[in-house]
Amino acid sequence: MKIAVTYDNTNGMVFQHFGHTENFKMYNIEDGKITASAVVPTLGSGHGALADFLKFNSADILICGGIGDGAKNALAKAGIKLYGGVSCKADDAVQAFLDGTLAFNPDITCSHHDHEHQDGHSCGNHTCGSHTCG
Repeated sequence: MKIAVTYDNTNGMVFQHFGHTENFKMYNIEDGKITASAVVPTLGSGHGALADFLKFNSADILICGGIGDGAKNALAKAGIKLYGGVSCKADDAVQAFLDGTLAFNPDITCSHHDHEHQDGHSCGNHTCGSHTCG
């Protein structure tokens, strides 16, 4: 089995916006244990292309923070099981998943995105991925 986690290179945390993730940390799992892991750059893929990227890299499971409905549908179509709404270190998330203690939100949906206007104000502020591991 292969588990992919949206990955923040700066702090090792689960990255909180699936469509903007620049890296996945991929974990090979055998007999319920991590046998290998590697950080894989997405090379600029966007929302819909990331599901294809994960399928190409043989991911069976995705652990992430926030994710929109379009991406959720693309993952389902690719046969990748989603565990969203997770906020902790990527390694801890995978271990919690393997231990059966991963706290996630099966109904996670980001229906809007943060963006900043030229006048400096921000609209659509929200937080996705409010659950912790184990």
